[in-house]
Amino acid sequence: MRVVQGPGGPLPAIPDDLTIPQFMLDVEHPNRPRLDKNRPWMIEEATGREVREEELRSRTDGLANTLKARWNIGGSGQRLLPVCVYSPNHVDYPVMVWAVHRLGAVISTANPSYNHNELVHQLKTTNAKLIFVHPTCLAIAEAAARTVGISLDRIVLIDEPPNGKSSYTTVQGLVTKGLNIPRSYTERKLKPGEGKTKIAFLNFSSGTTGLPKAVMVPHHAQIANIIQCVVYAEGDPKPWEDKPFRPGRIIYAALPFYHVYGLAFIMHFGFFLGMPLVVSQRFVFTDMLKSIERYRITTLPCVPPMAVLLVKHPDVKKYDLSTIQFVMIGAAPVSPELQTAVANVFPQARVGQAFGMTESFAVVTLPRHDQRVGTLGSAGVLIPGVAARVVRPDGTDCAPDEPGQFLVKVPSLALGYLNNEQANKETFVDGWLNTGDEVIVNDQAELFVIDRIKELLKVRGFQVAPAELEGFILDHPDVSDVCVVSLLDDFNGDLPLAFVVPTASAKERMSKDPAEGEKTKAAIVKCVADGKISYKQLTGGVKFIDAIPRNPSGKLLRRFLRDKARSAHLKIKCVKAKL
Repeated sequence: MRVVQGPGGPLPAIPDDLTIPQFMLDVEHPNRPRLDKNRPWMIEEATGREVREEELRSRTDGLANTLKARWNIGGSGQRLLPVCVYSPNHVDYPVMVWAVHRLGAVISTANPSYNHNELVHQLKTTNAKLIFVHPTCLAIAEAAARTVGISLDRIVLIDEPPNGKSSYTTVQGLVTKGLNIPRSYTERKLKPGEGKTKIAFLNFSSGTTGLPKAVMVPHHAQIANIIQCVVYAEGDPKPWEDKPFRPGRIIYAALPFYHVYGLAFIMHFGFFLGMPLVVSQRFVFTDMLKSIERYRITTLPCVPPMAVLLVKHPDVKKYDLSTIQFVMIGAAPVSPELQTAVANVFPQARVGQAFGMTESFAVVTLPRHDQRVGTLGSAGVLIPGVAARVVRPDGTDCAPDEPGQFLVKVPSLALGYLNNEQANKETFVDGWLNTGDEVIVNDQAELFVIDRIKELLKVRGFQVAPAELEGFILDHPDVSDVCVVSLLDDFNGDLPLAFVVPTASAKERMSKDPAEGEKTKAAIVKCVADGKISYKQLTGGVKFIDAIPRNPSGKLLRRFLRDKARSAHLKIKCVKAKL
């Protein structure tokens, strides 16, 4: 068996009897650097407001106290009933997460762009009974709460609405009350080993079939990945002043906290290492450029669309970006050409790619220490504590430069998917995480992602399951069969394209009126636009086809259609380029 180990181990002891807030706020870990108590943990981008450790601690305790006193969150019989956070990034995000964890309850983070049906799916799947909601999301949250039977008095607004008029309680109101009433809860210390089984998060991850699945993440997983990343950072041989990960480095936190990249790596690892976060509630590219200059940001976590803007947007040259020391691109691979172009924008900075998954919570690879520009095409090097295999379809191990399916064994592994044994059997096998990615792992422990065996699409860094879109499109009255593939785009990553077999009645209309074909395509695109979140749109369009190719067992021959579509798309791009 060929098993490649992440360099830099062995790992120090990982506490398995602590919750995440206990680890972050209450204990001293030997690998945690000595931190300046007066430094900010967060800076609110829009206002410059600084939030320090004691304020975070106080607000967390105040909120936990009222949640327990008012709703008995974490009480008998409620420990597995999660609290949902439905909000963009906010300086109170960690307060809400840690307050719920203080009470022994579970957090489920929701994309603030979710529509009614998508939020209903998450609330039903997790059986959530309380929702923290940003005012911009309130209308959808109210409708979803009514659908699943959550009383509206269990909606808590994270901020006052702009007009100042609301009958809902607010986080600030709960914090204030909690700090002025007797303590209503006793935080329990976990038994040895309990941190490995006690669920902290139910984060959602798309699968190859059906709707997104709830990933059960224990407290130990987050703590383990923090320690793995710290050991990785400690292995950097560069002088103190040149290290990209160290106390005092300032991170731009625009990537969403509801997503594992923002939640596990940026927020928790950043806090642990003493790196203040400039928290952006709504990503606007020019605002980011202003903030880099204003707050002297040093560390810039990115997704591919941000990388494209950094290379192509004309405003980049208007701002002083010289403080940037490290640009890390994750969530989806970028081309060698784009990585090189980003490195040219930041000649003073290290630029590289990283890989992670919700199921590995989160980071599996990070850029190599010995390179200013990471190996082109590489998603980084395995971090300490990661063991990796690359296997053929028959389960035998691949040679160093042979592509195959990527399996990893990590101390930060999730417990599995909630109430989905079939998916668990396919993904979590004998302690190994079957990532569904086709990769190469060389003898230097570098990862090269070739394709996604699971057939997931990555649109602007977000996972999109073709089967979810196919099931939705099949409900359209003019569609008799459908297969969703993707075109490739430097900015968006994948562009979902639907191959559609029209119904007999639709074909008849089109035969009588040639314009009817384009009307039908537009109607299908609009149907998806109205029913799905923004990154699940048919940005690649709709193509009509006589029949969807399938193998003898009925499985879609998706790759055949994908390659056909991409080839035609490339020819069109080449013709346009010549013109």
